[in-house]
Amino acid sequence: MNLVLPRLLQLASPALPVGAYSYSQGLEWAVESGLVRDQGSAQEWVTGLLEEGLGRFEAPLLASLQRAWAAFAHREVERLNADFLASRESSELRAETVQMGYSLRRLWHELADFPVPPEFDALPEVSFPAGWALAAAAWEIPVRDSLTAYLWSWCENQVMAALKAVPLGQAAGQRMLLALGSRVPTVVEQALDLPEERWSNFCPGLALACSRHETQYSRLFRS
Repeated sequence: MNLVLPRLLQLASPALPVGAYSYSQGLEWAVESGLVRDQGSAQEWVTGLLEEGLGRFEAPLLASLQRAWAAFAHREVERLNADFLASRESSELRAETVQMGYSLRRLWHELADFPVPPEFDALPEVSFPAGWALAAAAWEIPVRDSLTAYLWSWCENQVMAALKAVPLGQAAGQRMLLALGSRVPTVVEQALDLPEERWSNFCPGLALACSRHETQYSRLFRS
């Protein structure tokens, strides 16, 4: 019985209990400041982060993490996990990935048949990509498919945040997902081909938005 697709859908599902819905990754501040005010500006904001942020750093790092878990290269996992934690520019962004990583580690232990390696528990702090990559490797999900689902899940969460914060209607959200989904395969292919020396998380607008969100007076989201 081939369980790769069901496991992939489970991993990418909004029902995964990691609290992703409670984070906007600076989008809420972008709405507060007027940078994001309608479907067009929301789509521009999310697309920019997808292509220039996740696509050039988080996505290739996630692919490398999954390959490292599959090869039992635990020192490489430790290095990549530490690199991702260090790349979070604001306290909220760092707290977000640590909380979601903690939730994944707890979940994997609660699944009776999930193989949790001791090296995973030895990590002082687990980033969300490290926990996701472990599951994808354990369930033998192809890296390309895993990366596609990861990016789709991120896009979906950003759109849901935009629906609440702007706010937007459901049809606008679906139009955004259609547009974002058409870009995901290209982002995946570029991420898989990008050598580590060209990885970059240089997104100053995101860093400023997340930093300013920390002192935003009225907030729905935790980042």
